[in-house]
Amino acid sequence: MLFSQPKTPDVLSPNERVAVTLKSLIDLAKLATRINLHHGNQRAQQSGGYVSRFKGRGMEFDEARLYQAGDDIRSIDWRVTARTGKTHTKVFREERERPVFISVDNRLTMHFATRGVFKSVLSAKLASLLAWAAEYHGDRIGGQIFSDHECREFKPQNGRQAVLHFLHHLVNHTAPNHSIKTSPIAITLDHVLARLNQHARPGSLVYIISDFRCLNAAAETYITKLAKHCEVVLIFIYDPLETSLPIKGRFRFTDNERDVMFDATDKDRLLSYQQRFEQRKLQLESLAKKQGLTFINCSTVDDPLQCLK
Repeated sequence: MLFSQPKTPDVLSPNERVAVTLKSLIDLAKLATRINLHHGNQRAQQSGGYVSRFKGRGMEFDEARLYQAGDDIRSIDWRVTARTGKTHTKVFREERERPVFISVDNRLTMHFATRGVFKSVLSAKLASLLAWAAEYHGDRIGGQIFSDHECREFKPQNGRQAVLHFLHHLVNHTAPNHSIKTSPIAITLDHVLARLNQHARPGSLVYIISDFRCLNAAAETYITKLAKHCEVVLIFIYDPLETSLPIKGRFRFTDNERDVMFDATDKDRLLSYQQRFEQRKLQLESLAKKQGLTFINCSTVDDPLQCLK
């Protein structure tokens, strides 16, 4: 859905504002090398030991060094200690191939913009940058793309082909008026998050890119459950109009099939709309803070690379 407004100069064509192409997502590969996928939720001791809140992460032996005060005695390398006569401790490093699972919201509410690009376009670009960054760092890339009537999962795999496979489906799903066979049963956000819990392996880095419409107690429960075994990053997508509606005038919204008129003089409706947005944002921020998740805001006028950096 687009908001009717005067045309302004922009580097993007009208088509690029409402849909992405495979080429545009592939072109993001070079920019993705600037993204750090470590968000600080893991806690490593300076002594070289590793403490993680996430189960299922593999650890590889890196080296043995002299024991230092504060080292875990369970990490003492007794063979090297016996051979050298000096106490040595084992230092481990994280396995390089970490599953990165990217969940992308493509419901109808994401096909909207008043400025910048559609929320669906922004989410596709964010997902693409994350997928290329994961590939650059040697991680496995998997994902989940969901609409109002379909949810498709992609098993984490290595390499460029895994990224291209994921991007191909992103392009097909974000194209306006795309025709796909879907279930007649509506899929809710909490249903999608329940499936995410089933498919994201413990120890995965999980990104959820969404406007989080219809976030309820059940959805929060599934995010909390997921956070117990995975590192979770919530990326909140929104349009500037959602934060502050016009205070004057009448405005027309259209999806080329239906029209909706908004009268800014209706103060009660205006206040109710803004309060619902603020409540959803505060709900997400509170959940992220309580569970130790990374929370990122990204507006339709923002540069997706800068949001992730």
